[in-house]
Amino acid sequence: MSFVCKHLEHLAGYVPGEQPHFPGMVKLNTNENPYPPSPNVGKALAAFDWQSLRRYPDPVCRQVREHIASLHGCSPNQVFIGNGSDEILSLFTRTFVEAGGTIGYFEPTYSLYSVLAEIRDARGKPFPLNEDFSCPMPPEDFADAFVWTNPNAPTSRMTNPEIIADFSQRFKGVLLVDEAYADFAPANCMPLAVASKNTNTLVMRTLSKSFSLAGIRFGYCIGPEPLIDALYRVKDSYNMDALAQAVGMAALTDMPHMRANVAAIIKTRESLSKTLSQRGWHVLPSATNFLFAAPPPTTSAAAIFETLRQEHVFVRYFPGKRTGQYLRITVGTPEETARLLDVLSRIGV
Repeated sequence: MSFVCKHLEHLAGYVPGEQPHFPGMVKLNTNENPYPPSPNVGKALAAFDWQSLRRYPDPVCRQVREHIASLHGCSPNQVFIGNGSDEILSLFTRTFVEAGGTIGYFEPTYSLYSVLAEIRDARGKPFPLNEDFSCPMPPEDFADAFVWTNPNAPTSRMTNPEIIADFSQRFKGVLLVDEAYADFAPANCMPLAVASKNTNTLVMRTLSKSFSLAGIRFGYCIGPEPLIDALYRVKDSYNMDALAQAVGMAALTDMPHMRANVAAIIKTRESLSKTLSQRGWHVLPSATNFLFAAPPPTTSAAAIFETLRQEHVFVRYFPGKRTGQYLRITVGTPEETARLLDVLSRIGV
């Protein structure tokens, strides 16, 4: 006899990227930032009053919401703070999709979306990407809610925000634009989120990538006040702990540090893309902190993945008809990139 809900009995669950621990390894498999967060983060941790942990944290993160609102030119009432963007995604499915409803997303994309649909007892509804991995325009009645990842993962490609804005105006449900990699892209959809005429679109960000804070859970989204208010009514009582609020605030007050790290990553990204292309790889245009690249046709992405792994150089491989020819390579430091290229040279790619 099983006590698990019937719709969850065969749930596979989300499989996160491998977290290896080897001395001298090169970890390019989970899109982490290779550079440290702002020194403001260290100062905030050093100044944090550990005795204050006996108190509950601010349940609605007022101070951080006010700062984020000032960054994006909106009201604090348009800002929701979540325990990582994954919590916001979970709340999105619980708040805006009825049980038995449909959640649309592209395929391939972030694999958590389909898992969250199953947990919600809803139906995940994938919409295939074009042959070149660009995003087609979904029908306006495709699903009850839709998650549009821009730039997309694992493919690294960006959709023009004007296309997404057009879809949002025609779409009948709630649209969530997942912008985890927006700081590495030349444009974003945040103007759509703060627009006064917007009634159905949320734009989500995370501090895990560009702010170098994957080790804490801090995400936020911006959109119309009625949608934000609904998320606050559904969330856990104290979803953001005091340390996360303090660290997140410290990072968000040092935008120059974040932008400098992003600029360094983009420079390395373009250099790595050029080098791989010259070696015969097919590299998709990237607006992220990673590359989605297929090795020369005479080689196997799966075999290269395993060889790199044996050399303690970790990248990400997604088996499948469309993704199995590619490797997802996080952009590391110039030194890490040189190590990657050296190993690839030794195996002839």
